Amino acid sequence: MGRTGVLQIDAHIDWRDELGDERYGYSSPIRRASEMPHVAAIVQVGMRGVESARLAELEAAAVYGSRIVTAREVHSQCVEAALRHIPEGANVVITLDCDGLDPSSMPSVIGPSPGGLTYTQVIDIIAGVGNRARIAGFDLVEFYPQADLGSLTALTAARFHQMPLAQGPALNGPLQLRRRACLSYSESRR
Repeated sequence: MGRTGVLQIDAHIDWRDELGDERYGYSSPIRRASEMPHVAAIVQVGMRGVESARLAELEAAAVYGSRIVTAREVHSQCVEAALRHIPEGANVVITLDCDGLDPSSMPSVIGPSPGGLTYTQVIDIIAGVGNRARIAGFDLVEFYPQADLGSLTALTAARFHQMPLAQGPALNGPLQLRRRACLSYSESRR
């Protein structure tokens, strides 16, 4: 299969080398991925967690070459802010942390934080990756079922799991329409 890129959708960069003597905890998975020889590139989307990374983690991510796209950038520049970093034809593993979304779509997380990506933005990102690259894997993490409100997070998670299976040319039309509408809105605000 060759080298693979990682697209992380998350509120946090998860780049700690270790936290309390733990090198493989939930604060470190992207740092560990960067150490794997088969990982070619990392794109991190949706970051907004206050104090989720220290300067050392941000510097380590930058030295590695990670592309960090904040939630605010996606809100103002549309999903293309993230998709422009996905090479055509690449193998990409998507890892979706539930807290990457706004709590209005996925409230059942350990540390909800306002200002996250919308359900539609994440669908457009997944579809966009499928249109320009090969989705080689997909996982969804940090769902906290004990706090789920009316099964909203479970339903949203199930829908996201269907996306990589259903991605393909049929999604091009709606994705392009939404992207155009978003660009028109962004351009009208200048």
